[in-house]
Amino acid sequence: MCGVLGVFGHDYIAQDVYDGLVTLQHRGQDATGMITYDGKFHVRKDSGLVKDVFHTRHMKKLTGYAGIGHTRYSTIGAGSKEDAQPFLGPSPYGVMLAHNGNVFNAFELKKELFEKDQRHVNSDCDAEVILNLFTKSLSKQNPENGITPSNIWKAVESVYKRAKGSYSVVAYIAKQGMVGFRDPHGIRPLLFGKRDNGMTIDYIFASESVTLDILGFEIVKDVEAGEAIFIEEKDRKIHCKKIADEEFTPCIFEYVYFARPDSILNNISVYQARNNMGVKIAKKIKAAKLDIDIVVPIPDSSRTAAFAVADELELKYAEGLVKNRYIGRTFIMPGQKIRKKSIKYKLNAMPLVLKGKNVLLVDDSIVRGNTSKQIIQMVREAGAKKVYFASYYPPVINPCLYGVDMPSRKELIAASHTTEEIRKFLGADELIYSDVNDVLTSCLKENPKIKNMCMACINGKYPTGDVSEEVLENQEYSRSCERDGTGDDGFLKEELEDQLNLTI
Repeated sequence: MCGVLGVFGHDYIAQDVYDGLVTLQHRGQDATGMITYDGKFHVRKDSGLVKDVFHTRHMKKLTGYAGIGHTRYSTIGAGSKEDAQPFLGPSPYGVMLAHNGNVFNAFELKKELFEKDQRHVNSDCDAEVILNLFTKSLSKQNPENGITPSNIWKAVESVYKRAKGSYSVVAYIAKQGMVGFRDPHGIRPLLFGKRDNGMTIDYIFASESVTLDILGFEIVKDVEAGEAIFIEEKDRKIHCKKIADEEFTPCIFEYVYFARPDSILNNISVYQARNNMGVKIAKKIKAAKLDIDIVVPIPDSSRTAAFAVADELELKYAEGLVKNRYIGRTFIMPGQKIRKKSIKYKLNAMPLVLKGKNVLLVDDSIVRGNTSKQIIQMVREAGAKKVYFASYYPPVINPCLYGVDMPSRKELIAASHTTEEIRKFLGADELIYSDVNDVLTSCLKENPKIKNMCMACINGKYPTGDVSEEVLENQEYSRSCERDGTGDDGFLKEELEDQLNLTI
């Protein structure tokens, strides 16, 4: 899961790209990058947060009227500077490209590109693979008189035929125009917008609507599943074409955790979806007949649902955990050791609120279990009499191959343990999960035109239809190799010791 945006303006647009990346920082904090164009391509990318990578001296050099930016959360590649996006290709004309998602056959394609297409992919990032697939098709069409919409459609189709997984892509071709497209199932979000600057119209592609809001762009539409949009440079004419016609299955975890609550994706309000999830799980909590004094969210993503739970149960809502706003999201930090350390600095329990109370903690999900366990322990140490735990997302039992860093069943506590076993491991007095159908209907209620969503991590149904047990095993092995750099699974085993050796 990453944040991507492209701005096709008329003057210096680096500031817009920078500001847009700040609005998307929650989607990735491993690395960030920006490429702009003014007749030449100007590149700046590095490991770290947006505010740390781009300084005044860099911004002065990022001149141009077209730019693409990216915040990286690594699911392929080890998260090094070399894997930071966007990427730049020399032909045809020169192409810069970034994407959000995960191409799970990227390593096979990298080998294939070298052996069959004589193209060298220099990083371990799947975006560079997409760039080579896209530009190879464009070059093969030999567009001597400029890129046409037909050239773009054929190039996007070639990506669809070879790349497996999820991808929302933004690319700019020098002096030809900007392109945005989504994978055939539309798993990752991508919005298209415009802004009248008084002289011309500026255009934008971005992962979330909040970026458009803050930069003053009007939402034109969500890029559809299997659709490509091409803005010609010579006359700013917009061309749209639906190239693939598969079932539209956007990722439900965007609404559960990743996206900002003030965003609207696929015409579904993230805030309203989470509110609906809170209402749904409140009914299960009520049926459990627990003696609850206060409802406390685990900040930040669970606040909306926790408000709904408190309201439905007519209980007091309280901020019993205070978050250090300068610590990033622990779920998207690389490696369990870093996550474990960070949670101690991220949250602090308030005895004034918690002492002597029966506390209901509300969180978005339980993935590995270690973070939840530490939080429950923290709340007990603050003096809570009882600690109940409610997850408004069902048990995560399958790996995600579409952009969320859940590559191995070994890492997923619910994949091999019952709810009661998990409750004991967490140290909760009661553990309540939401149901799959409740989460789904919470989202679909807001946009009845969408009939299904990607929920592979909780129901095992991979919408791309090309995920076998062998694919899952290969992904698990590849990710463990990346983490320790040797191919030895020992580091992963050490990292997961708490889950694998539960004493229950």
